[in-house]
Amino acid sequence: MAGERILIVEDEARIADVLERYLRADGFRVERAGDGKRALELWRAADPDLILLDLMIPEPDGLEVARRIRAESDVPIVMVTAKVEEEDRLRGLELGADDYVSKPFSPREVVARLHAVLRRAQGRVRAPRHHAVGDLEVDHEAAEVRCRGEAIEVSRAQFHILATLLEAPGRAFTRMELLDALEGSWADERVIDAHVKNLRHRLGGCRDQLVTVRGVGYKVQA
Repeated sequence: MAGERILIVEDEARIADVLERYLRADGFRVERAGDGKRALELWRAADPDLILLDLMIPEPDGLEVARRIRAESDVPIVMVTAKVEEEDRLRGLELGADDYVSKPFSPREVVARLHAVLRRAQGRVRAPRHHAVGDLEVDHEAAEVRCRGEAIEVSRAQFHILATLLEAPGRAFTRMELLDALEGSWADERVIDAHVKNLRHRLGGCRDQLVTVRGVGYKVQA
């Protein structure tokens, strides 16, 4: 993945300096923006492979930047936030962010997260090409999730989670197993809960097939 272009959107110069140094040392090319307006300009001009986006940037804030980008692009987005409230993370994930890191963080952990997200974005999924259970199906060749034959828009992470569950209908997967299905993400297990919550919302009439197994994790049933 050497040479991938990362757009750092961070208004604290000290933090941006550290992130840039670690990313460049790992072989990435780096662009930087200190506010939302510049972030949107660089996103269009530099065509980054991934955006590392602080939620608390000015003019506009990170959530609005993510919303505008997701309206036009599926470029991977990793949120950075000092907030601890679950609702803030959920809002970002609902807008289509692929992962999140919370301040304070280890720069090495951030680099590892970016590698994991980029691997997922490149489609390295350990799953067969097509699965259908009841009214729900995942088609890897078309990169689609369908409910009763109708395509449903989901994020990459949601796609991979659902594909993993559909590999073994009725089997309860732990949250850690589902993290492993995201190929190396260092996110904590709660990010799986957030993705599943958002996925249920998107599945509409098929949402009841995605079942919580208390004390274990999740499964798909017919």
